Amino acid sequence: MVFASLSEKLQGAMQKLRGKGKISPRDVKAVMKEVKMALLEADVNFRVVKDFVARVEEKAVGEEVLSSLTPGQQVVKIVHQELTELMGRERAELQLTGEIPVIMLVGLQGAGKTTATAKLGKYLQKGGKRPLLVAADVYRPAAIDQLETLGQQTDLEVFSLGTKTSPRDICRGALSQARRDGMAPVIIDTAGRLHINEEMMAELADLKKDLKPAEILLVADAMTGQDAVNLAQSFNKDLGLTGVILTKMDGDARGGAALSIKAVTDASIKFVGVGEKADALEPFHPDRLASRILGMGDMMSLIEKAEKSYDQEQAAQMEKKMREASFTFDDFLEQLHQVREMGPLEDIIGMLPGMGNKKMLKKLQVDEKQLTYTEAIINSMTRKERQSPEIIDGSRRRRIASGSGTSTQEVNRLLKQFKEMKKMMKRFQKPGKKSMMKNPFPF
Repeated sequence: MVFASLSEKLQGAMQKLRGKGKISPRDVKAVMKEVKMALLEADVNFRVVKDFVARVEEKAVGEEVLSSLTPGQQVVKIVHQELTELMGRERAELQLTGEIPVIMLVGLQGAGKTTATAKLGKYLQKGGKRPLLVAADVYRPAAIDQLETLGQQTDLEVFSLGTKTSPRDICRGALSQARRDGMAPVIIDTAGRLHINEEMMAELADLKKDLKPAEILLVADAMTGQDAVNLAQSFNKDLGLTGVILTKMDGDARGGAALSIKAVTDASIKFVGVGEKADALEPFHPDRLASRILGMGDMMSLIEKAEKSYDQEQAAQMEKKMREASFTFDDFLEQLHQVREMGPLEDIIGMLPGMGNKKMLKKLQVDEKQLTYTEAIINSMTRKERQSPEIIDGSRRRRIASGSGTSTQEVNRLLKQFKEMKKMMKRFQKPGKKSMMKNPFPF
């Protein structure tokens, strides 16, 4: 879950104010001391933390807040607003200007730059663009091969001239092809190094001068915290970054990079990498991340994920089956696949208000493996058994357990859950009851 440790500590601090009928400046100061420590432990830039805490305290001890009916909630609101402001306030859109917009991706080796090139291309392709990926990392032959492979996997065109041509000539050739074939934007995977050096920056500066890119995006590893911020500062100083792509945001990153980069460099985070799949790149929304960190949920992102995963026609058919109580294990499996398409179950639940902390997830016993076992059990059933589970007797249960690598107890548990779920569907379809939701999560 994103920033699980930071989120848990900040929510714990805020909980001390929520529900209080009256708070004093001393109460605010004590809680903000905890907030300060949580942010520093998350590797947020010290100056950023100092300014953040000072702004919150100044607003939180105002007469209007302290004398309100819900002062604790007012302080939480201020913290949310300041966190959002810290990360850029609003989503920063790509500015694709010019006849053929050029996007340069820069960064060190190992941050995921080549993968980010393909993911960004896929994101723009879904938005109706015809991007051209450019393999301009001539110092690492594996990068060229990797980008070509990713291009084949994602149905994106890759321009490459091998390692014996200069990056400038490769980029010029790519622009000529894009102009000829009506493709845009051109996304360039530039060469990275193991560390920043003058030669690297000079080469990138020359490319910038030659290509006049619409966007220069730094690809940085969110897990490195303050190191990612220092990296952004160096690249920004020499190149003038227009934005940042933070990779590995799906890990329990300390949070320092996401919460510091905008304040330190004024370069907005535009995208975050949230997994290894080709479509695991998402636009960065400061307000949504602030809400998740404070345990307020992120319903907008959850809705967007659901809309991407669910087919409306299938949803209508599924609702009809539920109304008629003809829902089968085949339908159950289809729903399971669609939910898993939305991402890890822990992340999905973490987007619900009040669910974004480790204690709550542990209490709910969120276990991704259980979904795998459920899928294996259903796949071990015959077609007839999936359509009519009532025929599954003792010997069939033992066969299904053996075939799925589970126990007969687990098979029995799933059959019982399925039976109870169908009973619930029938109850909801009785006159006077509200209709079942479309696209329910059937477990």
